[in-house]
Amino acid sequence: MSINKKSLLGAGAALMALMGLGITTFSGMEATTANPTSNQQAPRLIAQKLKNLRVIFPSRADSTDLQSKADAVAAFLSKEMGISVKAQIGDDTAAVEALRANRAEVAFLSSRPALKAEELANARLYLAEVRDNYSGRFTYNSVFVVRDNSAFKSGKNAKTTLEQLRGRRIAFTSPTSGSGFIFPVSELVKQGFVSDRDRLNVFFGQIAYGGNYSKALQALLRGQADVAVVSEYALLPPYITEEDRKQLRVLYGISGVPAHGIVIDDRVPAPDRERLINALLKLNQSSNNQLLRNLYNSTELVRVDHDRHLAPIRKALQRVGIEP
Repeated sequence: MSINKKSLLGAGAALMALMGLGITTFSGMEATTANPTSNQQAPRLIAQKLKNLRVIFPSRADSTDLQSKADAVAAFLSKEMGISVKAQIGDDTAAVEALRANRAEVAFLSSRPALKAEELANARLYLAEVRDNYSGRFTYNSVFVVRDNSAFKSGKNAKTTLEQLRGRRIAFTSPTSGSGFIFPVSELVKQGFVSDRDRLNVFFGQIAYGGNYSKALQALLRGQADVAVVSEYALLPPYITEEDRKQLRVLYGISGVPAHGIVIDDRVPAPDRERLINALLKLNQSSNNQLLRNLYNSTELVRVDHDRHLAPIRKALQRVGIEP
């Protein structure tokens, strides 16, 4: 992240340049200066050299032994780029803070934290994860799930389908979940059932939060809720068993939820950023692909445009009345 849009860094660089010295910037970058010539008043700053990278890998419910798997990816990137790459484990919030405080240069993030990283650290998302269980390759569905034997029917459109839930009990995943809260509430606002996230009680008879996908679905299975909202891939192990899955069905789905991706801080110089992206894309090759799959069950990384990829979550947040 730049400090005051790089003004402080720029001032320091200019001072050191006047002294004829190279400068070392925040952690991972080193600036070099041209040799002075007789017609130069002072050495000219010509380049920044990336010395090391710190990458944050957030813990997820479907990842185990993450540190060793992240270390293997870091070792691969270090070999490809010829610099030291260190893997760190932390949740999305910690990852965004690390980017903001210049304690990391790269992070694997879900869509809403990626927006926060843009706001606080001027970081941008360059790559998105592809999974076999994503309906849209690098987008997936948020789904309203009901018990298979319930009387709810999938109608011809969202309005008629979701109207059946009026006065019913709903189990959201959590108030911060994209597919388990933000997108479904955005759809309810879009269809005119509620005005914003604070008016859910005018439509539902009871509102609960499971805390994660598994608990939201278990509330449904135990009869504590009439409907639950989760990601489509939460209907697969390890979130629920195959036996439990047979007792559930999707009532309604919302497509286009942005997949998790990789954000890179703006302090990484453009040439080094491109080297890093190309190194990460080599994880798609058959000889390296298992390293990627081991992390979060992703099969591929693809280049995406930051603004276009995150536009759906940005719009959903605005509709619901939540800041990124």
